[in-house]
Amino acid sequence: MNEKKLKELLEAVKTSELSVDDAYNQLKTLPYADLGFASVDHHRTIRTGYPEVIYGENKTPEQIGMIMNELASKGDNIMATRCSAEVYDAVKKMVPDAVYYDEARIISLARSESTVRCGSVAVVTAGTSDIPVAEEAAVTAQLMGAEVTRVYDVGVAGIHRLFARMGDIIGVDAVIAVAGMEGALASVLGGLVNVPVVAVPTSVGYGANLGGLSALLSMLNSCANGIGVVNIDNGFGAGYLATLIARKH
Repeated sequence: MNEKKLKELLEAVKTSELSVDDAYNQLKTLPYADLGFASVDHHRTIRTGYPEVIYGENKTPEQIGMIMNELASKGDNIMATRCSAEVYDAVKKMVPDAVYYDEARIISLARSESTVRCGSVAVVTAGTSDIPVAEEAAVTAQLMGAEVTRVYDVGVAGIHRLFARMGDIIGVDAVIAVAGMEGALASVLGGLVNVPVVAVPTSVGYGANLGGLSALLSMLNSCANGIGVVNIDNGFGAGYLATLIARKH
């Protein structure tokens, strides 16, 4: 239940259009609904402005479908991350109007127009191999209401490619820099833009990349100002954070 619907519910009680018992039945799932295997947080939209997001990895399609339907019953827009195409095919049987973003591995379900529309985010990758993580960030930001610009494969191995695309980056409210290998892209962007840069280290790279640890440490040790770093391959976290920044900009 989003804030707008809650206010409408309270107004209906005040004007006697809705009985107290009926209002209680609609409110009794707040702050959460117990599905046995999951406690679905219906109160999160009121607290943060965005509904609970389902982390799909290691959940069964049946669990994801049941959680999505429970969230949908309160009129929220829903997103499930880290879902394979096979999981989506199974979930769609339970949630027919669910939509799948293949590269991002995100299942979404639109139930209302209440998503706060916010500013703009540029998602920039060092290489093509970083795109799956970047797409998780980009789709997350889009579903949360941001206008997203994608600037892919402009890493420091051919930095002239980045300079050629700066016109697409300058002027946005937040930048997401997605890079593996040595993770240098975040530092470069941090020295070129006047907005926060959310850096995402990826596990892309050869042996000494250490599954993204090298890129993570490079980003944490950047001498450029205005950079914040999320965890390795955490496109969702980057998209969420960048959208909050854009929303407040």
